[in-house]
Amino acid sequence: MQVVKLVLWALLLVLLVAFSVANWTTTMAGDQISVTIWDGIVWDTRLPAVVVIAFALGLIPMWLIHRGEKWRLKRRINALESAQRANSLNYAREHTETIRDRDGDGIPDSVDPQPDTHADTGEHTPPSPPRTEPI
Repeated sequence: MQVVKLVLWALLLVLLVAFSVANWTTTMAGDQISVTIWDGIVWDTRLPAVVVIAFALGLIPMWLIHRGEKWRLKRRINALESAQRANSLNYAREHTETIRDRDGDGIPDSVDPQPDTHADTGEHTPPSPPRTEPI
């Protein structure tokens, strides 16, 4: 997408330069246009300058609105993601059974090769009955 944006901006720049070269006359008669700003204030300039200023007056407000909207949506997405993350952690804490380590050797029974053998004595203990309450 960045390549497409770069190509479009380069094409716009080439068109603006071509327009400026074609309309930038150096003769003394009629090479400037008069822009009336207020009554009594007249600005004599060349046509490409008027085109660039008009383009900037149209682009800059829309660009600022776009950036503001993008910033607002990014903040909203971050807030929703953090709320979802906190909610999922709370759900996991409430609905996860504690890790079973019956023999007390510090290794959970799910990865312990001998889950029913005590670490200190080495004797075998029978497994506890399975859970009957729903998760």
